[in-house]
Amino acid sequence: MVSLTFLGTGGARIVVFKQIRASGGAWFDVEGTQFLLDPGPGSLIRSLERKLNPTKLSGIILSHRHLDHSADINTMIEAMTEGGFKKKGIVFAPRDALEEDPVILKYVRGYVERIEILEEGKEYFLGKVKFSTPLRHIHGNAETYGFIFDLSGYKLSWITDTRYFDKLASTYKAEIMIFNMVRLLPSHLDHLCKEDVEKILKEDKPRLGIITHFGMSVLRANPWKVAKEMEENTGVKVIVAKDGMEIKMEELLG
Repeated sequence: MVSLTFLGTGGARIVVFKQIRASGGAWFDVEGTQFLLDPGPGSLIRSLERKLNPTKLSGIILSHRHLDHSADINTMIEAMTEGGFKKKGIVFAPRDALEEDPVILKYVRGYVERIEILEEGKEYFLGKVKFSTPLRHIHGNAETYGFIFDLSGYKLSWITDTRYFDKLASTYKAEIMIFNMVRLLPSHLDHLCKEDVEKILKEDKPRLGIITHFGMSVLRANPWKVAKEMEENTGVKVIVAKDGMEIKMEELLG
């Protein structure tokens, strides 16, 4: 069984730092291999609220170093390793999260078994999980990667923060596709909007699309209303992620 718990679904400065939506990242359990993706502000608190035990984590994956994705990464490394007394786990992160303006503190790096540097076009392994980082995204000055996870007989892709560009759809095609959709309308910002996600859904035709990481414009427009419009425009079922929502993938896929 594969489950995914959204510890937070907020995705813009105002939303995150007012905690209009939570920002704790996403917790995966893939047949007993548990890992955390993008532990933003409040990740530890949100995990404990959901009765998820950080000491059970096998690893932490960081898509990029912006604070809404990384603010709790040191806290979660300490929690995973019981304050460093139990050396365990793997941390996956872009190079600039460690070297240029680092967000992972040096003193916690020795708490984990190892740190693996994310690079474009590479594959990685964590317990029973294989995942890849097919493309470097266009997201300001932060080295940023999305993910394709090979699960039990199907693929799940997560397109994290990025400006839209043509290779996104052809690269991230999967049965389940998750999108960080910060914006409702196109803008100069390096974030996906509703129109961008619809383009990808129309081309890739996944069995399911999930939208998360919302900014104020999406929240004001009512994400469920937006998702319904997206379904009508693309013919793809679209689910709106909610704070604390747990999804069991096999149940969704039937």
